[in-house]
Parts: sequence; structure tokens; C-alpha cells
Amino acid sequence: MENVSVACIAVCSGKVLIARRNPAGQMGGRWEFPGGKAEPGEDDASAVVREMKEEFGIDVVPGEAVAASSFVHNGQQIALHAYRIFVPHDGMQKHYELTEHSEYRWADVEEIASLHFVDSDLLLYPEVKKYIKESC
Repeated sequence: MENVSVACIAVCSGKVLIARRNPAGQMGGRWEFPGGKAEPGEDDASAVVREMKEEFGIDVVPGEAVAASSFVHNGQQIALHAYRIFVPHDGMQKHYELTEHSEYRWADVEEIASLHFVDSDLLLYPEVKKYIKESC
């Protein structure tokens, strides 16, 4: 069975939502696109909606596929699929309720290359950058 993770690409005024992982655990303290593992039998769209509800406390609308990659983590092959998402608000006036992250912010897509980003999301970065520049 293939292991699938989803990355959620929220775009607002040409900036992308990124979040810093809590300090503990693997890749602790590093920046990432929000998302996580799809549960067995769960489709990507459902995983996107569930992950954002669990990790940010918001209901999102999943959009089109943006990028895809794969990597090996702890000896297991992982397929990583990135989707555009539409958030109900920008999280600035009314803050998102974080459960897995210490902070979030809207970053210029060019800035991501200079941040301490998780390796798997950096595999998506060229396609995400191209998508944002062409579509947003």
C-alpha cells in the first residue's frame, strides 16, 4: 500500500501560508507547507480538509493539484501531493488555532528558498513557485 501525504498551498495576495513545526520531534522547528499523512482509504481532498481542521482549526475548500513528488522516510516510500486550498480568512485578525505548529505566517514564495524548510516540501518548491507566479 502506498503512503500518501498532502501539502496544502494557501495563497493570499501572492503570498503562501507556511507554518513552523513544534520544536520537538523529527524536523522540529523547521518551516513547512501545512498538511500531513492521508489516512488509509482517505482521498487527497478529504485529507486536506481534515489536516487543516485538525492543525489550524479551520474549514478549507480544496482546489486543484499544484505539485507532486515522492521521497523515502524511515525506509518507507511516501507520495507527496500538493493542492491549492482556499481558507476562510487570513488568520491575522482572527488567529488560527495551532495544534502541530508554533507559528504561521504568509511568506513571499521567493523567500522559502532561504528558510529552514523541511526537505520533503523543498521537493515541491519549484512547482509551487511556478504555480504561484503563473496563477496568482
